[in-house]
Amino acid sequence: MYIDLLIKIKNAEAARKDSLKIRHTQMDAAVVDVLARHGFLKKYEVKGRLPKRVIEIDFNLERPILGIKLLSRPSRRLYAGYKDFKTVKSGYGILVVSTPQGVMSGVEAKKKKIGGQLLFEIW
Repeated sequence: MYIDLLIKIKNAEAARKDSLKIRHTQMDAAVVDVLARHGFLKKYEVKGRLPKRVIEIDFNLERPILGIKLLSRPSRRLYAGYKDFKTVKSGYGILVVSTPQGVMSGVEAKKKKIGGQLLFEIW
């Protein structure tokens, strides 16, 4: 689940690790892709074959993750239209949304005029 992924990334950065290996899922790969596109991660790579596939993440030490706010949880899902997306920390952070066209940032979803499930805010 992407919640475990975010906590592992934040803890590894706090411990000043250079990289991290996690188990591959499609949701985790989509979330890592969004974080890498917005500069929170330096790069990522999917390695291995199907039953033992992993994602290897390299951290961007110039832009550390300072905070994460989880919006949707397994017990409570939050949905919003693209008109309701707000900026995070005056534009310093991003909102990550799961839409019918995949996982993307709130800015990208707003440009495409797509609403969806609010996953988390990161800054």
